[in-house]
Amino acid sequence: MNRQRLGINLDHVATLRNARGAPYPDPIRAAHLAVEAGADGITLHLREDRRHVRDEDIRRARDLPVPLNMEMAATEEMVGIACGVRPHACCLVPERRAEITTEGGLDAAGTRNALGPCIARLGDAGIRVSLFIDPDEHQLRAAADLGAPVVELHTGAYADGKAGELERLVEAARIAASLGLEVHAGHGLTFDNVRPIAGIPAVRELNIGHFIVGEAVFIGLAEAIRRMRAIMDAARRSR
Repeated sequence: MNRQRLGINLDHVATLRNARGAPYPDPIRAAHLAVEAGADGITLHLREDRRHVRDEDIRRARDLPVPLNMEMAATEEMVGIACGVRPHACCLVPERRAEITTEGGLDAAGTRNALGPCIARLGDAGIRVSLFIDPDEHQLRAAADLGAPVVELHTGAYADGKAGELERLVEAARIAASLGLEVHAGHGLTFDNVRPIAGIPAVRELNIGHFIVGEAVFIGLAEAIRRMRAIMDAARRSR
């Protein structure tokens, strides 16, 4: 079986902590539990407004026994923090203060001049760069031209039930792989909708967060991760 990696995003453990200004629940404790349950990596999104994850969380997460994927906007501040912490990977995402969650993919084609130096600087620091983009060939080719080794396909429209999105994702994954890009995917994935995405051969990694943290309220974090892992593995075996 071509095993697919599972990255767990724990931003919303930090959201719960911040709701009371208490030191708990600790997202790094959650990260260790996630690793024990089978997570292949941990994702944390350090936002400009620090609404959930904080700088100290990122520094502490660097010592986890699995790769840390730092989600961030392509800003001077965030690039500086990333180059200081040196996580395994950075996923560049669009960010607006007013948004509740990331609303779409980066416009890699339209912001080449801004993205190029960020990608180069992160790469020079030994950080693997991923671009979070919509399943669009124009954007995929721009990502390849910019020298990003990885793209993460935005699955939000698929998760919202938009017609034709699964086919778009399948084709985008095929094109990305043909361009030499490693393909990841994520956003809005649940037990009910993850199987078709997990079954796309070119998708090497899924990053899942909000649903897992929400499900943990009912069945526990470890069990939520194990169930997601089992669905993903079943999808790969059935190919």
